[in-house]
Amino acid sequence: MLVLLGFAMIAVFMVLIMTKKLTPVLALIIVPTVFGLFAGAGLGIGDMVLDSMKSMTSTAALLMFAIIYFGLMIDVGLFDPLVKFILRKLGNDPAKVVLGTAILAAAVSLDGDGSTTFILTTAAMLPVYLRLKMSPVVLTCVAGLANGTMNILPWGGPTARAATALKLDVNDVFVPMIPSLIAGLVVVFAFSWLLGLQERNRLRATAPEIWGVPDTAEEFDGGTAASSAGTGRTGSRTPGTGSPAVDGSPAGSGVAVLERTETLVDDHDTAMADTALDPNRSTLRPKLFWFNLGLTVAVMVMLVADLVPLPFVFMVGSAIALVVNFPKVKEQGAQLIAHAPSIVAVVSMVMAAAVLTGVLKGTGMVEAMSAWLVQIIPSDMGPFMAVITGVLSIPMTFFMSNDAFYFGVLPVLSETAAHYGVSAAEMARASITGQPFHLQSPLVPAILLLVSLAKVDLGDHHKKVLWRTAVISLVMLGVGMLTGAIGIG
Repeated sequence: MLVLLGFAMIAVFMVLIMTKKLTPVLALIIVPTVFGLFAGAGLGIGDMVLDSMKSMTSTAALLMFAIIYFGLMIDVGLFDPLVKFILRKLGNDPAKVVLGTAILAAAVSLDGDGSTTFILTTAAMLPVYLRLKMSPVVLTCVAGLANGTMNILPWGGPTARAATALKLDVNDVFVPMIPSLIAGLVVVFAFSWLLGLQERNRLRATAPEIWGVPDTAEEFDGGTAASSAGTGRTGSRTPGTGSPAVDGSPAGSGVAVLERTETLVDDHDTAMADTALDPNRSTLRPKLFWFNLGLTVAVMVMLVADLVPLPFVFMVGSAIALVVNFPKVKEQGAQLIAHAPSIVAVVSMVMAAAVLTGVLKGTGMVEAMSAWLVQIIPSDMGPFMAVITGVLSIPMTFFMSNDAFYFGVLPVLSETAAHYGVSAAEMARASITGQPFHLQSPLVPAILLLVSLAKVDLGDHHKKVLWRTAVISLVMLGVGMLTGAIGIG
């Protein structure tokens, strides 16, 4: 009964948010509550949720003040020069911008922290996307793909958990998986380039006045990309039709894009009016540029050094930035109010996620689902336990925490696999291939921060990213089998 309720709860939750029948916050509260009551939680469901919520408070504080800090830095113009530099270096071509986003996210992911990766990537690239009227959903998708793939690094967490749970040396788990990691990154960059080409074609169709396409170009169902800080949400869109560009060059050549968008760099007033990068916005503080840059560098150093809790770093950073840039109390209040919608959206989602995790753990659904999965594996499939574990890691790490999977499920699977000659190291390697998919889970605070900073709907993000991360996970698993890192008993 608990197994059926557990899987049904996850399925109903995903359907509701992806079809937009409920917002993620409401779905995270209502769906687990209903299923928890059916599971017999009774009045104890409140204690289950509050116990889970206690572990979420520091995360909520981190996300809240990170949003305030980076929103403030965008408002005062810290990233305006960086946006212009990136646009010139990338040639203003959407395909290159998206590929550059993937490379940046992968590089920053070397520090092993998802929140830091998404903060830096969004801060650097979101203004570029808004300026070029590209879809922020593409940004979150590409950043999620890159960070999820890089999450198997030994210091990222999952690999260390797998090694610890099975009493292995972490290098024995990770080093043989390096070819899989490289293959995963190649797929990430391929997906990024294809998404960039889709954006290039979509912009020709939806923004002819900017991208040099005749006014008769066909409009597409998803509408145009967000052009302001308050409207970052966008659905999936169909690529362009290949109409000829105004200069007579084929639409597929990219010539019109590269030529036309050069004007976007210089023509601030027309390209960026009424957006987050409006060159005439009242919040600009050009005289404080070097102070804000120094403060931001200091915050980033503290993030990487991890000397004090991250929420406190952003609390102090936000306070200093507000006092210096907006000395008047009225201006400080206005800034806080300006970012309130983003804060409420992400903090409420983190708190609501505690309902889902609390019910899953408190009712025993997680344990029951794990035990059932182990039991249903036929004995003649025993030699394939590593491969099965790799496939199971994709959905299981999505709806349960890494701790629950690696310390609760993996040891049981590994013990079973040992009877068929499958080593613990092979099981550990297979278990980490589901990480690209895991990082997109609403139970992962970092992904909530990413979609909140980019002002993207979680359902829209999932529509674009989930099948791609599943492909990447399967490619990593397949390469692991080809190289012998993941064998068959």
